Amino acid sequence: MIRPAAHSDLEEIARIYNHYIINDIATFEEKPVSASEMAVRFEVIRSAGLPWRVAEKQGKVVGYAYAGKWSGRCSYRFSVESTVYVDPAAIGQGFGRALYEVLLDTLRDRSVHVVIGGISLPNAASVALHERLGFQKVAHFREVGFKFNRWIDVGYWQAALDGYH
Repeated sequence: MIRPAAHSDLEEIARIYNHYIINDIATFEEKPVSASEMAVRFEVIRSAGLPWRVAEKQGKVVGYAYAGKWSGRCSYRFSVESTVYVDPAAIGQGFGRALYEVLLDTLRDRSVHVVIGGISLPNAASVALHERLGFQKVAHFREVGFKFNRWIDVGYWQAALDGYH
């Protein structure tokens, strides 16, 4: 089940995200975040009128997705950056794709024109997911992140939605 995120989900959202902070290059954050810090981020997204969704399996949050502003400049108001994280125990069960599809449909309904996904590289699974959903690679920045004592590249994928008026 995919539904709008609620404050009661933030503890589980932080737990999922913290796995990636501690164990993965998917995020460049290096210190775990609390549920209260996640609440601040949650309110930023909600106050911008943008969606935040969670996936549930048997009543437990197993993933989340949201869209944030691409930039604060007014002319970027029809462009967003997407974020999707899935609990490691639920990877490969279709939750990432389901979350992304619901997120993209919601963004189309809100007249978003472009969705941008940043991917720390290498990450074959994320690249494949984005490309299956119609995203195309538009940029590659070499060695812009440093985590786990190594340099990390970041690629950007973009999808144009048909919701622009």
